[in-house]
Amino acid sequence: MSEERAGIAVADAALLGKEQSVYRRILVPIDGSPASAQGVEEAIRLARPMRSRVRLLHAIDELSVSRAGYARDGSSDLQAEAERMLALSAERVRCAGVEVDTVLYNESDGTVASLVADEARGWHADLIIAGTRGRRSLGQLLLGSSTERIVRGSCIPVLLVHAAGSEQAGAG
Repeated sequence: MSEERAGIAVADAALLGKEQSVYRRILVPIDGSPASAQGVEEAIRLARPMRSRVRLLHAIDELSVSRAGYARDGSSDLQAEAERMLALSAERVRCAGVEVDTVLYNESDGTVASLVADEARGWHADLIIAGTRGRRSLGQLLLGSSTERIVRGSCIPVLLVHAAGSEQAGAG
């Protein structure tokens, strides 16, 4: 191989390595909804070829509790259900061959959006992948969605993954 050709091959290899390291740390907030499950699937799809690490974040709050159908018998049940949800999602990521860890917060720690922003900064995330339902309920009109707040407050790229058509069609 000529010296010039070898230099191009090295440059191509360096560029390829650089492209593969764009998203080394992917943060995925989850709430137990089908939309957040799709966010996890997208994280797997992106992370596997880039050998990225995924961090799943869940914040126990009343809104996620009602969306995911958690038991309302007390905070210990909510804690156990949240840990179970995180463990199941982490196992899904792990089975796909992607490194994963989890973090769990309570609503007293802050809003979902502020927790995601703080975690992204502290963990040095390169990308946030958030599932979104793509619906406009009265609650979202009054309070705004956590996903919207995450997008507005993020200093890093946020990839929104919309819920499947069947979920959106059923939303009022």
